[in-house]
Amino acid sequence: MLIPVILSGGAGTRLWPVSREAHPKPFIVLPDGQSLMQKTLLRAAALNPASILTITNRDYFFITRDAYAEVGLAKGITLDYLLEPVGRNTAPAIAAGALRIREQFGDAATMLVLPSDHLIADVAAFESAVRAAEKLAEEGYLVTFGIAPAGAETGFGYIEADQSRQLSGGGLAVRRFIEKPAREKAEEYLAAGGYYWNSGMFCFRVGEFLAELARSAPEVSQAVAAAWEATPHGQVPLVIDPEAFARIADISVDYAVMEKAERVAVVPGRFDWSDIGSWQALGELLPADSDGNRVQGEVMLVDSRNCFVQSEDRLVAALGVQNLLIVDTPDALLVADRSRAQDVKTVVQRLKAEGHESARLHRTVHRPWGTYTVLEEGPRFKIKRIVVKPGASLSLQYHHRRSEHWVVVSGTARIVNGEREIDLHADQSSYIPAGTAHRLANPGEVACVMIEVQSGDYLGEDDIVRLEDNYGRK
Repeated sequence: MLIPVILSGGAGTRLWPVSREAHPKPFIVLPDGQSLMQKTLLRAAALNPASILTITNRDYFFITRDAYAEVGLAKGITLDYLLEPVGRNTAPAIAAGALRIREQFGDAATMLVLPSDHLIADVAAFESAVRAAEKLAEEGYLVTFGIAPAGAETGFGYIEADQSRQLSGGGLAVRRFIEKPAREKAEEYLAAGGYYWNSGMFCFRVGEFLAELARSAPEVSQAVAAAWEATPHGQVPLVIDPEAFARIADISVDYAVMEKAERVAVVPGRFDWSDIGSWQALGELLPADSDGNRVQGEVMLVDSRNCFVQSEDRLVAALGVQNLLIVDTPDALLVADRSRAQDVKTVVQRLKAEGHESARLHRTVHRPWGTYTVLEEGPRFKIKRIVVKPGASLSLQYHHRRSEHWVVVSGTARIVNGEREIDLHADQSSYIPAGTAHRLANPGEVACVMIEVQSGDYLGEDDIVRLEDNYGRK
């Protein structure tokens, strides 16, 4: 039995300002209208598994669930979730997933580990590689997927295959794993042949993987087992015990297991593959004009060449420039030389060091109940547009230092305001003084849209005391 396991945890800092901590790379919508995460789900579902397990941070559960619901999978596939309280890299995540699958399907079940942020268009060739890997896994191998290098790439790890050891289904024995190399080494590997990019996709039986983890990284194996034992298994979705999981070492599955195991195979992937690791890679999904420019959104280029420009909601014009990345969002603008696409993450590091909110949040912030967008703010005031999904509700809460005035734009708002509960419709409003318990819910069948005006001497998002919450937030 093959169980796809989708790993979703990376921040995608090289795709800032569109990818941010609270809404990272897997949820970026590509030019065709689907996100990387949705494409990964559909690719996994095309294998016709009985179940698909998604391992992600608990903060991303609701947005993941909503993204999956948009694509409408065929009936018969169970969507299971395992939520991490904190990120601990791929080895602990995969180990916890293995324990979950063993609990449901036994040691003989085969895991197909898929990062959520890869792009593969040739699904038929991908499925062929998976079936070859599945056969090798049944023979007791830990299998990885290698991508034939398209150039001397320094942003990927490499796998050296033993060309003299042909295995079932066109697989090869792995000689060694290599960290991201310097340019000269990458060029050597490309010239020599027999080297593959490490895709970060894996296939192995649950029993073999857990046994190899216990042998190669016993401290990780024991710590994950302890966290699993401490996890209340009656939850839906299942959230791993926070205290025990936080004590596990932050380590990749390559370091912990794959580089140390003896029976490791690589299946060369004869399919297109990209990890969309930079704006350069994402820009290649768009057609180029006669001057080599690639654009998305409302863009005007005059006497400009070899530029990538993306605009979300306003016109971006560029005159007499070349080799630029320009990415415009409502609250942040990135301008960079195209040769520095891999270095965008250093901007995010600086923003985090300075405590700048744009490293974490967009102007439009996703919540389990819907979204809010900061329209304007200044001394002692903030204006938001709030959209509440049908049947959803915010927490019952109060604020110490701000009051709020709610005006309904469309839909129906059911409001708890102190001791009163009232339904409001378009053009109706309610005032909530500081310190008053309140709640906003949408009892209707269409989205409720409203404008919130906050006033007070402190308007930070952390001035929320939740009394009741439908989503398990404190």
